[in-house]
This record gives sequence, C-alpha cells and structure tokens, in this order.
Amino acid sequence: MMKLFSLVFSVLLACYNRVNSQELKHITNEDEVNAPASEAWELYRNLGISELVAQELKNVIQRLDVLEGDGGVGTEIKVTFVPAGNSSYTEKFTVIDDQRRVKETQGLEGDCLAIGCSVQIVEFEIIEKSQNSSIIKSTISYAVKEEFQAKDPKPSIELVEAIVQISKKFLERNN
Repeated sequence: MMKLFSLVFSVLLACYNRVNSQELKHITNEDEVNAPASEAWELYRNLGISELVAQELKNVIQRLDVLEGDGGVGTEIKVTFVPAGNSSYTEKFTVIDDQRRVKETQGLEGDCLAIGCSVQIVEFEIIEKSQNSSIIKSTISYAVKEEFQAKDPKPSIELVEAIVQISKKFLERNN
C-alpha cells in the first residue's frame, strides 16, 4: 500500500512540477465599478456571474451547462458558443477565497487549450477601492505547449472583458 501511495504521489508531483515549470504568460485588466466590493464579490463568487453572462450574451453563448457542483470549488461548467455546438469551453472552479475575494477557474477544454495551450487559468479579484466602489481585476494565465510556441496561441480575452463589462453594468444599475 505504501509503495502504491509513493508511486501515485511521485506521479502527481511530477505533473505538478511540469505545469509549474512551464512559463506562464499573463493577460491582466482592471476595471473600476461604482459598486461596493461586497456586492461585486457576491456576483462573482458562485454561478451568478456565469448565469448573468449567458443571459446577456445570447448572441454569443448558446447554452451554459453545470456539469458538476453547485457553484463552489470543484464546480465544472461548459459554455457552448453560437453557432450551435460549433465550439465550447469547459472550466472548473479551483479557488473561491472569500477573504481575498478571489475566484480562480482552470480551463479543462476549449479556447486556447484546443489550439496549443497546456494550461489556462482565469482569475477574478474584487478589490475594495472605497465604500461604494471597487476594482474588478481579471487575469488570464496560460502556458503554451512547446510544439506550438511558434504559433503563439492565446486565450480569448474578449470573453473575459465582456464578462467584466456585463457585471459592471449590472452592478451599477442595481446600486
């Protein structure tokens, strides 16, 4: 039993080191919102933001499916884009930190993972600026597989920017 545990631990450690040893590239954006950080965080911390975006971007998103979970860590969602079934993106919620107001998701398939990236992580951080304003900081971190370096694939920043703009409009309208 101990040998099996050691083998599994060694394999997991090797996989972890391989991902961390890859140079992650980052795309970061910050947007100020005229809404308290607590309200912005309530929208982002669970499925609320995903559902709002799917509702607001019906011309881009055909459907949103919750594959597993209830909005907490471990939740997996699949976004199918228009035209019907042409492409999709699946992600897993990996971090939901209420203290730091950080939500992190890891891409499982689709977007840049389909064109040469080995890792895609999207992080949203809600930063309190004042009592009635906050900053939504979005960061996409990704690594490109060695054989695709020359093509330099990148994740779709447009969807992340759209998410922030939709949430900003929603939060400011409700304040």
